[in-house]
Amino acid sequence: MSKIAINTRFLLPDKLEGIGWFSYEVLKRWVEWHPEHDFIFIFDRKYDEQFIFGSNVTPVVTFPQARHPFLFYWWFELSLPVVFRKHNANIFMSPDGFMSLAANIPTLLVIHDIAWKHFPTHIPFLYRKHYEHYMPLFAKKADQIATVSEFSKQDIIQHLGVVPDKIDVVYDGANKSFIPLSLEERVKVEDEYSQGCPYFLYVGSIHPRKNVVRLLQAFEQFKSKADSPMKLLLAGRIAWQSGEVGEQLEKMQHKNEVIFLGYTSELLLPKIVASAFAITYVSLFEGFGIPMLEAMYCDVPSITSSTSSMPEVVGDAGLLADPYSVDSVANQMLRIWNEKGLRENLIEKGKIHRQKFSWDLTAEKMWSSMEKLALRNLNNKIL
Repeated sequence: MSKIAINTRFLLPDKLEGIGWFSYEVLKRWVEWHPEHDFIFIFDRKYDEQFIFGSNVTPVVTFPQARHPFLFYWWFELSLPVVFRKHNANIFMSPDGFMSLAANIPTLLVIHDIAWKHFPTHIPFLYRKHYEHYMPLFAKKADQIATVSEFSKQDIIQHLGVVPDKIDVVYDGANKSFIPLSLEERVKVEDEYSQGCPYFLYVGSIHPRKNVVRLLQAFEQFKSKADSPMKLLLAGRIAWQSGEVGEQLEKMQHKNEVIFLGYTSELLLPKIVASAFAITYVSLFEGFGIPMLEAMYCDVPSITSSTSSMPEVVGDAGLLADPYSVDSVANQMLRIWNEKGLRENLIEKGKIHRQKFSWDLTAEKMWSSMEKLALRNLNNKIL
């Protein structure tokens, strides 16, 4: 039996996003599949019982709430080592790219991407300085690293100087609630959320790196050229430095065709995705890009970026655009609307491509990474 400590600070009720969903899907499976091990879930605030997945989970809340660089240091370097000692943890898994340099414990670190390296101005100053200083140290000290795409693996090797054998690609998955809907169900969603019209859908935070301004500009161009009732729905929370989105919206002739849904609950989002004409996800940079995979499982094609990991994720089941070119994005919107059979062809390809990705596979590969870590620490008899 091992005592496996897990950083679970992103398991937040009704606020699960990328890292939160990764944590949820992997840990739920680990707890069920490995009852022979004890899991210590470490939260930075009061936890919700829905995240205590089994009797072999011990929840621990430790101060402070780590949502600021100074508090990151306090939580990871001062608070976590105390928890490790108190609960006799002999291994640590951290799914959010941060770990404890002060603790002498074998660590599996998940680094989803290093976007801060490529887009430093998109991150508040103190956070950027924290990443620049600590991320290379984390990558060096971690016993094993997992990441979610081949692109991210190569990016980490190049920019953080990590040897290839230390990094495993585990990919992301899609929640089982993302499934196709009947025509009747899709029409009902359109009636309720898009004024009865087909719609392009963006899912994600409203943040500069997500390229929402150019997406709005491309949609404006699409509307001016296409005889189409298409709407654009945006489902996601407003993040830092998002004022340009509002400014762009005010300039648009077709601004009434854009509908902001805000943060969309985990019950509603699968229906919104499955009823979309296409996902429009033209981010500047992604370590993976889960919305495209979720759409694939709903039989909905994607228009996405030709950069970073996104071609790897979408394969031949989507249309690629230059995210820096409004014309390129708009042209792909026009293609999927105008070209007969294109949308259906992409959906059929997606049914094949999506089989490479599932949360079961993610959890299995993550556990294999844990076993690699154990082999490197045989004297500790971790697993």
